[in-house]
Amino acid sequence: MEPTFGRREFCQAIGGALMLAGAPATQAAPKRKLRIGHTSITWGFRPENAEPGIRQSAKLGYHGYESLGEVLEAWEAKGGLGRILDEAGIPLPSTYFAVNLTGAEQRTAEVEKVVRWGKILKKLGGSVAVIGPNGVKRAEFDFRASKAGIVAALNDIGKALHDLGLAAAVHQHTRTCIETSEEVYAVMEAVDSRYVTFGPDVAQLAAGGADPVRILKDFLPVITNIHLKDWNGGPHWAGYCPLGQGKVDLPAVMDVLEKSTRLKYVMVELDPSRNPPMTPEETARASKVYLQKLGYPFRS
Repeated sequence: MEPTFGRREFCQAIGGALMLAGAPATQAAPKRKLRIGHTSITWGFRPENAEPGIRQSAKLGYHGYESLGEVLEAWEAKGGLGRILDEAGIPLPSTYFAVNLTGAEQRTAEVEKVVRWGKILKKLGGSVAVIGPNGVKRAEFDFRASKAGIVAALNDIGKALHDLGLAAAVHQHTRTCIETSEEVYAVMEAVDSRYVTFGPDVAQLAAGGADPVRILKDFLPVITNIHLKDWNGGPHWAGYCPLGQGKVDLPAVMDVLEKSTRLKYVMVELDPSRNPPMTPEETARASKVYLQKLGYPFRS
């Protein structure tokens, strides 16, 4: 499928949004509209980690919870995650779908997988499927040779999820086929924007040497999901850290995101870690306190 517009047309189309996003980052919004949720991986990747993640996120007053596609499917055999979400009183607005974008021979199976997961997400009230690209050996990876296949896979996946009433949000990730700033721009300017949106991770962008604030401004009109964590290069949490303890300009990030017309939830995240100095609940609480200082309310 041909993309709807190229780089020049893309830049022209978002010109108005850039003007809105260009206000100084120090100007705090008079009222914060974005709701703060939390992703599941802070508690772990296994199906059994979902329940404590859901209950502790809800206990801390987060407004939403993001799970993993394979976890949703695993819970279906036990009656589904809906009961736990309902008991905790927290919605599931998004879920992370890990997919293979570089294996053309696997594309049909990958589309079938995301449709299967998408139906569960839809049933649970979700609206955004975060598309996580497959890992690659970065030293050997040829992005230019792989780009056309990546874009085609994203278009197919995005169209299939669009037909279910879900947004497909591309999530750049370290050590995957979409990692660098250049790869983000190349992919996002080539995909069919009717079906494919953007869901970046600001700390991963910063850790990779990119300017997350610039990228958020450039793609603000197509952002439907965001993962929010900080980065300090330390020994725990894969070099990331709770909000306010690292190098990411989080006030500027949030000021840009507040100007979005499509984004509803900001998803706090922190990677799991061996022998960390804080428990998952403690890191989630620390990030909550930081966001409260920026004016974000949490549920009582």
